[in-house]
Amino acid sequence: MTTQTAAPARRRRAALAITLGVVVVLLIGFFLFAGLYTDALWFGKLGYSGVLYTEWLTIAALFVIGFLAMAVPVIVTIQLAYRLRPVYAKLTAQLDRYQQVIEPLRRVVMIGVPVVVGLFAGVSAAARWQPILLLLHSTSVGKKDPVFGLDVGFYLFQLPALHGIVGFASAVLVVSVIASLATAYLYGGIRIVGRDVRVSRAARVQVSVTVAVFLIVQAISLYLDQFTTLSDTATGGLITGAAYADVNAVIPGRLILAVCALLVAALFVVTAVIGRWRLPLVGTALLVVASIVVGSVFPWAMWNLQVKPNESSLEKDYITNAIKATQDAYDVAGVQQIAYDAKTTATQGALSADAQTTANIRIIDPKVVSPTFAQLQQFKQYYKFPTFLDVDRYSIDGTSQDAVVAVRELNQGGLPNSSAFNDTFVYTHGYGLVAAYGNRRTSDGAPSFFESNIPSSGSLDVTEPGIYFGEESPTFSVVGAPANAKPLELDYVSGNAANGTQTNTTYNATGEGEGGPSVGNLFNRLVYALKFSSDQILLSTDGVNAKSQILYDRNPLTRVQKVAPYLTLDSDPYPTVVGGRVVWIVDGYTTSTSYPYSSTESLSSALSDTSTNSAATYATDNLNYIRNSVKATVDAYTGKVTLYAWDAGDPVLKAWSSIFPSTVRPMSQMSGSLMSHVRYPEDLFRVQRAILGTYHVSDPTSFYRKDDQWKTPTDPSSSAADDSNTQQPPYYLTMKLPGQSTPTFSLYSTYIPNSTTTGSNAPLTGYVAVDADAGSTSGEKRSNYGKLRILVLPRNTVVSGPTQVQAQFQSNATIKSQLNLLNIGGTTAGGSSVIYGNLLTIPVAGGLLYVEPVYVKSASASSYPLLRKVLTSFGNNVAFEDTLDQSLNSLFGGDSGADTPDSSNGSGSGTTPGTTTGGGSGTTKDNAALQKALADAKTALAARAAAYAKNDLVAAAQADQDLQTAIDAAIAAEG
Repeated sequence: MTTQTAAPARRRRAALAITLGVVVVLLIGFFLFAGLYTDALWFGKLGYSGVLYTEWLTIAALFVIGFLAMAVPVIVTIQLAYRLRPVYAKLTAQLDRYQQVIEPLRRVVMIGVPVVVGLFAGVSAAARWQPILLLLHSTSVGKKDPVFGLDVGFYLFQLPALHGIVGFASAVLVVSVIASLATAYLYGGIRIVGRDVRVSRAARVQVSVTVAVFLIVQAISLYLDQFTTLSDTATGGLITGAAYADVNAVIPGRLILAVCALLVAALFVVTAVIGRWRLPLVGTALLVVASIVVGSVFPWAMWNLQVKPNESSLEKDYITNAIKATQDAYDVAGVQQIAYDAKTTATQGALSADAQTTANIRIIDPKVVSPTFAQLQQFKQYYKFPTFLDVDRYSIDGTSQDAVVAVRELNQGGLPNSSAFNDTFVYTHGYGLVAAYGNRRTSDGAPSFFESNIPSSGSLDVTEPGIYFGEESPTFSVVGAPANAKPLELDYVSGNAANGTQTNTTYNATGEGEGGPSVGNLFNRLVYALKFSSDQILLSTDGVNAKSQILYDRNPLTRVQKVAPYLTLDSDPYPTVVGGRVVWIVDGYTTSTSYPYSSTESLSSALSDTSTNSAATYATDNLNYIRNSVKATVDAYTGKVTLYAWDAGDPVLKAWSSIFPSTVRPMSQMSGSLMSHVRYPEDLFRVQRAILGTYHVSDPTSFYRKDDQWKTPTDPSSSAADDSNTQQPPYYLTMKLPGQSTPTFSLYSTYIPNSTTTGSNAPLTGYVAVDADAGSTSGEKRSNYGKLRILVLPRNTVVSGPTQVQAQFQSNATIKSQLNLLNIGGTTAGGSSVIYGNLLTIPVAGGLLYVEPVYVKSASASSYPLLRKVLTSFGNNVAFEDTLDQSLNSLFGGDSGADTPDSSNGSGSGTTPGTTTGGGSGTTKDNAALQKALADAKTALAARAAAYAKNDLVAAAQADQDLQTAIDAAIAAEG
């Protein structure tokens, strides 16, 4: 009875286990399907389905090929070793036990192990889909390498994929050899008897032939390795690429080793026929010795005994190759170098010839004023501005005007009583773009806005202010409704908090490439509910309807990266207004690590400065070729992504355009309005300035001596300026450089000597700037756009660098006393702190003018930085005044000859022209009353802190009164 009841129970348990297994498999399959299905919907909505399907088909094909290329040879190898095993071989007791354990599972092991290995191989092969596509769509570059005479396209498109294929084949053969040896040993094909190793004929043939094929593949690999010397670090480490020892020792050595590998492979084939192992074993040993001698010892000896004593002369031609290739690869060939004998004496009227440049000096620092924008233009707690704002330019009343801009993005974290429904359906987007003049401020030191407020008003005529796609947009939102439905989404609230008027809206972007996938049917709602783990998408009847769309992947960088996976994107997309719509502009780069003789640069190192995210990561950190080949736009309302070929001659872009046809539009389709906001990208300029620090030198002798290497100084205005890794960022500025007829929107940076002895406290050696204005003609770049100029400063004249100028500002007695006055109290109640703005360096009046805005922020919780003072320097003179105009006049003997837009916006009492000092030593007499007032203020602060420590509120109140009296006395003493 027990046996009769146990059998059905076991069957029921087995059936339940099978059912659960099927359910689990179905659930996993459905989740996988949901991910693929939603990707197809997303790409289809944007009009880039071809990109997704090409990527999918390529990955799938490579996975299958990789799987079969690994699994089939391993299965065949194991099956041959098993079927050709000696039938009557006498096995040891240990092997006999192994067979007894494995035999019940033999079929599973012989098929399962190769299948598992094949799956890993398939995944590895699929990950190489980009190099394989480039191999299949390679193009000619039209330039040849100086060693082999091959077109550079071979190195960019073919060599990386060929190396990958050879490496994969080597892995297959290694696994096959191991599988054949293990099977032959287990089933008696290989036996160890005492000190003898006995190998059956079948095992000998199989192992010998497999090893021979492996050595042939290694010979091919060695042959290809000679070409990689052109992008590897040279022997001796002087350059990237093949130097003297590489050309005369390493490359011939690899060819010799390739021939040796073929000879040893032939010996293994002979062994397969005649059955003698001595020849291939001796050949293998000699191959190892040869690889050490020819591959390592000989190049080392040539370098140390021949090259090193005569390095300058022997490496000269190879250094020339490296300089030329690096300049070509980073698009800095032909950079104009201008000798700039900078003046250091400030004279009256010196700026009269540079009035247009000085009128455009930007005193609003986009890195400082984000809290000010938030306080004056955020309006609601559910909006926010980015930490660093952007610089653009607009034509205002017929005049090009540099501007500091930002969009008012949605911040759902600022909602005090958030709910899933509100987050999904009500609070869906930000509102409006805010723009301020870069060269002026209000009377109280705030930015002067020309586009602001809710609803949007100003000079830009924004017709669609909704920011549905931005850098801080929510993960997803469900939007859209029938035409007669009551609007559900909050658009904006106008008026004050007490009686504000709420205006709702309904998202209505339905054109091609606009909006998001539909969730108007139950199935789509189900898959998106699973994707985002949201019950609101599936169950809400108030928020979801037949016209509903779901918006996700809303960051402009994410959207562009998905439709153009081959691009490396600039880290700073910026918003602008084009045709009344807010549009994000994203710069895309094509890169490579295989350009022959070009120096390798680290992106994370080159891009790291005080205006970038130090935690940013890049798909490929190292590169030795870069082009700004694509300009992309993302509509902030519709999310539509448009790619434009900015460098149609770039061979890498040509290859990808043939892979993904019709995805990149010609530049001729760019409107004049869009062209007027295109700028030279910051990240490309950062990489180029890093390269030009060394490769501005064209003379190989000077390059070898390293007597003219430059680096970017640290940012002296940053609180982290003591960190040697905190480079000064490049700055956009409208100015006129030597050789230019009119001021041009430019991007510039400075150089100091790359010396370990001086650090960043060094004089200027160079000044690099690029024309960043693309013009305003539809589909046509301005002729000088992208032109790089380097002002080379004379070595016999000392022009202070940024760190030195900052030290002059802070060490000058008069300026220091006034800064102390502004910096009284720090974070304590009633106190204030000083924030230094960007220290700009401007070539005017035949010299270099430094301008640094000084912001003051009070210690109260709701305070924000306000521009109170402007520091300037020219030569050895410094000045510190309320406005830029006053500071320049003070600096240049009472009349600079320039008139700046902030000349009438001074606030409070300023210093007199007498604050100008030479050499930082001070030319005015010490102000005894001011010094006494400052000392009294410090005493009052100390008394105040002590009173609060003792909880003596009476004494604290008296200290506050004394502090206020001291501040009033200091202001009066200052005049």
